[in-house]
Amino acid sequence: MPSYTVTVATGTQWFAGTDDYIYMTLVGTEGSSERTLLDKPLYNDFERGAVDSYAVSVEENLGDIELVKIEKMKYWVHDDWYCKYIAVKTPSGDYIEFPCFRWVVDDKEVILRDGRAHLPQDDKTRVAKQHRRKELEIRQKTYRWKEWHPGFPMSIDALSHKDLPRDIQFDSEKGVDFALNYTKAIENLCINQFMHMFQSSWGEFADFERIFVRIKNTISEYVMQHWKEDFMFGYQFLNGCNPVIIQKCTNIPSKFPVIHEMVADCLERDLTLEEELKEGNLYIADYAIMEDVTPNATDPCTMQYLASPICLLYKNSQNKILPIAIQLSQTPGEDSPIFLPSDDEYDWLLAKIWVRSADFHVHQTVTHLLKTHLISEVFAIAMYRQLPAVHPVYKVCIFLFLHHTLQKSALKCFTSQCIYFANGTGGGGHVQLVQKAMKTFTYKSLCFPEAIKDRGMDSQEDLPYYYYRDDGIKVWEIVKSFVTDVVNIYYDSDETLQRDEEIQAFVKDVCSFGMQDLDYCAFPKSLQTREQLVEYLTVVIFTASAQHAAINFGQFDWCSWIPNAPPTMRKPPPTKKGQVDVKFIVESLPDRGRSCWHLGAVWALSQFQENELFLGMYPDEQFTEKSVKNAVETFQKKLSEVSKLIKSRNEGKKLPYYYLSPDRIPNSVAV
Repeated sequence: MPSYTVTVATGTQWFAGTDDYIYMTLVGTEGSSERTLLDKPLYNDFERGAVDSYAVSVEENLGDIELVKIEKMKYWVHDDWYCKYIAVKTPSGDYIEFPCFRWVVDDKEVILRDGRAHLPQDDKTRVAKQHRRKELEIRQKTYRWKEWHPGFPMSIDALSHKDLPRDIQFDSEKGVDFALNYTKAIENLCINQFMHMFQSSWGEFADFERIFVRIKNTISEYVMQHWKEDFMFGYQFLNGCNPVIIQKCTNIPSKFPVIHEMVADCLERDLTLEEELKEGNLYIADYAIMEDVTPNATDPCTMQYLASPICLLYKNSQNKILPIAIQLSQTPGEDSPIFLPSDDEYDWLLAKIWVRSADFHVHQTVTHLLKTHLISEVFAIAMYRQLPAVHPVYKVCIFLFLHHTLQKSALKCFTSQCIYFANGTGGGGHVQLVQKAMKTFTYKSLCFPEAIKDRGMDSQEDLPYYYYRDDGIKVWEIVKSFVTDVVNIYYDSDETLQRDEEIQAFVKDVCSFGMQDLDYCAFPKSLQTREQLVEYLTVVIFTASAQHAAINFGQFDWCSWIPNAPPTMRKPPPTKKGQVDVKFIVESLPDRGRSCWHLGAVWALSQFQENELFLGMYPDEQFTEKSVKNAVETFQKKLSEVSKLIKSRNEGKKLPYYYLSPDRIPNSVAV
């Protein structure tokens, strides 16, 4: 009587094991085994981290094993079980691995294919085709689209962490729930005594150190010491946590009437302002998106204000970027003066603070929330809905999205606790910002090299210290090379791609449902060439990993010193010069309570998760093919080389840039 040896691996997560009944059926091309009970309750099998083996006897050889069916039946109460993989050794000695890497819940059946990736047109048998179709039918009922706010990208239909499908919930809610991380931050920072001191202003700039003492690090300390200086202000446009706003100035807009006489003292090359413009030495940061955004009015005791500034920046002879003119509104006029470095010290300082505050709002809501979290959620939902587990693109991307769609509930916590009360765009302004940003949000803006070029920031000769650009291009090219290797393994021609109904459905789902078929966003509705697929998957991977790391994990470094990144302003932007002193500026900045809420938020947002997996790490071996494993190994080797280069460059620097070092880029968006 033929016998098959079945090896079952249970996950190492908390509560991964089970005491329930586990049944298994092997399905082959020439027959199926009997439904076999592998474990009885309390037999100490299927414990957390265990690898258990069983013999399954059959009367006749089953042929090629196509499927493995797993059933879990309740013993006393439902006890979820995380199955990593099942391996089957056939009577002839062949070894077949069936990756699972999912939770088996309730009294449900899970059906597994072997670890080889298959395109839909490659499946020839009725069993394989039927399994593929049924898996997607179940997924599409489980992963449903829902509108979070009008004008937003679509989100997953889940109001809380518990509403999410079990496979994309975090292993331990305590480790990732933003509210708990936030509480932990407040305790670690020892700022509890200030948390409820709203309407209570600080006395002077030095008072902000009272909530800063416990949390200093190299960069945040340097920011605290140098935040008033123009070079520090300009440097952040290149390598701070929002390095995507600055662009080459090709003409000075009429709404910002800066003339040579205003800034002549700032220019170093004996050129006129117009000549500096033609030489490519001027840059601009325009926060037009902030115009008419409603300020936070949730606290009747504290008026909060917003501005939509424009800042002209100059590249001096040392290649430093320095501000030379700031206007705090989009409309020039008597009540909207252009502030200059030659003005009174405090006029100029307050103008820069207003720019930094506007930058904070755009960063949090547009650069961070919309252009990493929400768009990655769209990619994730479409992937689960349209690509079965055997599809090679699913296997490439799954490590990005195992937990990703939790972000909606995590960010709702963020908006309710931090933005809603302590942030100047809370109470609805942040929603307006996303809605406005969506009107100019395009697929091409997610293609990193093109986005850099479109802003005129691609020349390393012009801007030798733009590390966000330089490191980002390196990581982008490595991801693209890896994706190219994998695509070429499974798609031998453009025609093969065109016949892949599942990948075409995935792309269409992103555009037609996730992005609500908005014409101006120009997301592709189909992919016709392998080159297009490579770009698309590079966008997906880079956005959820590298881009998010670049704009998220520097928040504590750059935003913990409150005057450098005020989350709200309590006095309106100045309309005249010569009326500002230190007292006025301090009273404009966040009060003690809001400062502490902000500090706790940026600390919590900047932390890596427990047992973080970084770019290139594939702990769950979704692929079994040697060719793909070789591609992964090459990918990891290239990433390691870049990490070493960045580490070497940063040695001895007072302002190291490490956010795009691959060994600090988590595989996926966390918070």
